[in-house]
Amino acid sequence: MKKPRIGSAVYVLPNLLTTGNLFWGFFAMHKALVGEFAWAGSAILLAAIFDVLDGRVARLTKGTSEFGVQYDSLCDLVSFGCAPAIIMYQYGLMNFGRVGWTVCFLFMACGALRLARFNVQSSIGKAKGDFTGLPIPMAAIVVAMFVLFMQDMEANAASGGWLTGVYNQYLAGTTIKANFLLAIAPILSIAMVSNIAYRSHKLIKIRGIGPFKLLSTCVFLLSILAWQPEFVGFFACLLYALSGPLEWALGWKKTLEDDEIFAPEEDEDGDESENGSESDLHSTAKINVLAKENPKLT
Repeated sequence: MKKPRIGSAVYVLPNLLTTGNLFWGFFAMHKALVGEFAWAGSAILLAAIFDVLDGRVARLTKGTSEFGVQYDSLCDLVSFGCAPAIIMYQYGLMNFGRVGWTVCFLFMACGALRLARFNVQSSIGKAKGDFTGLPIPMAAIVVAMFVLFMQDMEANAASGGWLTGVYNQYLAGTTIKANFLLAIAPILSIAMVSNIAYRSHKLIKIRGIGPFKLLSTCVFLLSILAWQPEFVGFFACLLYALSGPLEWALGWKKTLEDDEIFAPEEDEDGDESENGSESDLHSTAKINVLAKENPKLT
């Protein structure tokens, strides 16, 4: 009996998940353009879930490829660079005119720079350990969670409670929302292209915690999240975005170097590919001599 061919499926499945990431990014832009911001913010979160799943599935099935790496970066730029920029512009930054769309472009451009730097660091083995700069999915999630938090508070403004009271007194109105986005967008942009180290979830070790304590902690965190998912999610994501500069200011983390990303490409002989290697020059000279001796070779 012939064995089933699963080689192509191993590479197709992670890229299908990456396409799901791209779809939800496009869906977020569509919903932002029609004014359905709750759907737009939720779509960013779904895109982030698919972004995590495609990498995990690729590693589990050993279906990683250079195509998948480049495709994933392009989809990330759409979902976590273009989509949040359009959401911020439609949600309130359009009222600031040229300053508004310039801030949105800055966010998108810094996201592209962050992805390009990460790709180069991965190719030279420098992407292990802490993140260099704020990851672009987290920057997008901060924007998405803020929009979801504001939408939830607006929908439940008349329900009472201390949180809705704070919203009605200090946060209600489009001016406050737009001013917050105008302030947070450049901060997230600078954080993405900075050399500040951010802790990676891959380095979290829970071996020292007992199973019962770990289970109790998870139940406690889930209870807090269930109480007010939009507020807790936004606060947690914003705290992570500020954790890098805070740890750097306190001296807990040092800035990471990324000088290698602009190193010129080298060929197998170690010479710069732009100038050409000596072996290539010798090969060209030999071809010219043979061509003169035997014109039929040309």
